[in-house]
Amino acid sequence: MRTKLKAVWFDLDGTLVDSAPDLAVPIHEMRQDRGLSPLEDAILRPYTSMGARGLIWCGFGVKKDEPAFEALRVEFLARYEKAMVVHTQLFPGMEEVLDHIESKGLIWGVVSNKFERYVKHIVDALDLTPRCAAIVGGDTTPFPKPNPANLFYACGAAAVDPRYCVYVGDDLRDVEAGRAAGMKTVAAAYGYCGDELPPSAWGADGLIETPLQLRTWLAREIT
Repeated sequence: MRTKLKAVWFDLDGTLVDSAPDLAVPIHEMRQDRGLSPLEDAILRPYTSMGARGLIWCGFGVKKDEPAFEALRVEFLARYEKAMVVHTQLFPGMEEVLDHIESKGLIWGVVSNKFERYVKHIVDALDLTPRCAAIVGGDTTPFPKPNPANLFYACGAAAVDPRYCVYVGDDLRDVEAGRAAGMKTVAAAYGYCGDELPPSAWGADGLIETPLQLRTWLAREIT
């Protein structure tokens, strides 16, 4: 028997908002300062779902466990903090999706692996804060995705049972975290999605190619 959904949780980057243009700027600036040739945004875009770790690997070929990584990460974040919401915006169709969710009496919020202060700043800059049942970052608890801890935290803040929730994300870790939390999961194939397994192979309960397709998926799940 299907369970009535009560909440929709979104990953931030690549799911709720298209932040890739702003996240690419620090890499462009850092490469220019080092006399390196420019990279097209399309090359950087798939790595955006992995945050600084993925972008630094794409931009400089430096992995997280290498000695040069930490200095690059600190520089990247310092540059990003100065201009986080210049081009960042909701994906096309997402405003209609949020309106639809609210019209059905569901709550929604954001659970991201980005630092909580960044998530809150972006959500607030887009005038979404009053509409969110919870805004959770990767450091809200000590356990970022794929650990389900931050999803459980969001559910506690919103007083909703995880079994009545769906988590929407554009990374395999999102599906893994949602499944571990006992939630339904939807893979956002329109997002950044990394460079490993395709979204169709993540084992999500739903797969959407555009934000508006989430309305159709929700219509089947709301009883």
